[in-house]
Amino acid sequence: MVMLDTAITETETLTVAKQSRRRRGVRVHFTQFKWLYLLLLPGIVYFLLFRYWPMYGAIIAFKEYIPFLGIADSPWVGFEHFEDFFTSPDFPRLLANTLILALLSLLIAFPLTIVVALLLNELRVTVLKRTTQTLLYIPHFLSWTVVASLTYLLFALDIGPLFQLINGILGTDINFLADPAWFRPIIVLQDIWKNTGWGTIIFLAALAGVDQAQYEAAIIDGAGRFQRVWHITLPSIMPTVIVMLVLQMGQILNTGFEQIYLMTNSLNRSVADVFDTYVYFMGITQGSYSYSTAVGLFKAVVGVVLIFGANWIAKRFNQAGIF
Repeated sequence: MVMLDTAITETETLTVAKQSRRRRGVRVHFTQFKWLYLLLLPGIVYFLLFRYWPMYGAIIAFKEYIPFLGIADSPWVGFEHFEDFFTSPDFPRLLANTLILALLSLLIAFPLTIVVALLLNELRVTVLKRTTQTLLYIPHFLSWTVVASLTYLLFALDIGPLFQLINGILGTDINFLADPAWFRPIIVLQDIWKNTGWGTIIFLAALAGVDQAQYEAAIIDGAGRFQRVWHITLPSIMPTVIVMLVLQMGQILNTGFEQIYLMTNSLNRSVADVFDTYVYFMGITQGSYSYSTAVGLFKAVVGVVLIFGANWIAKRFNQAGIF
């Protein structure tokens, strides 16, 4: 019995000693890197104030929000707003428009970013490579208002240069800005022009980490440039591609409010209405705050589910996910 009590006492002493060392190690760590944590503080405050604190307002999706009563005192209605949205005739149209735009971006814009990064990586003239990169990056820093304005000028009826060029070649008289059939191609082309160059940065960083000895061995074995890209470059950056694809899946319902809103008009609204613009019209212009919050919350939940699903699929195929 005495030996058992002694063993228990020694175990407790060791546990206390380990905890004391752990606390002392944490204090030393924070003391050593205090300035780095101080630099991290503004970012933490930003996310707490502008990302997490506003989540409290999401509960009005389950209430009949009355501004006079406030969020806390507004009556609960449960899933009534979700039921109204899912049973409304707008839901299938919004879902189809959003998914089509998202899939076009995923199938065209995303692979094109990888292709452009591979092409830039193959350039050997430093001046040409840097100049090309700069020209590709510049559109990213233009606001969607500027991009939309340029689009309206280029495709303006009768006077737009691209309007005259394309219609002159095809022998037609298409109003590209009003024709619903041309809305999606214009949106995809805008996205490619604005974001492709900027999206290559991550892939170029991944390409910089590829072991050059593999290329040298492949050259000795007689592999051509395309064979080196296919068998060495692409497999080496595949983990980065998978991570970016998983993140892209989480944004599949987030088509971007500014771009769609600026390019929408009364003639192309049938294909232009997406979840983002619908939330704006219902919440801001019509004052249906609870209903629009329910729509936005549905979109956010679907995005989270898609991230976890895509990450699970990546893990199943022995690829690196984001967690």
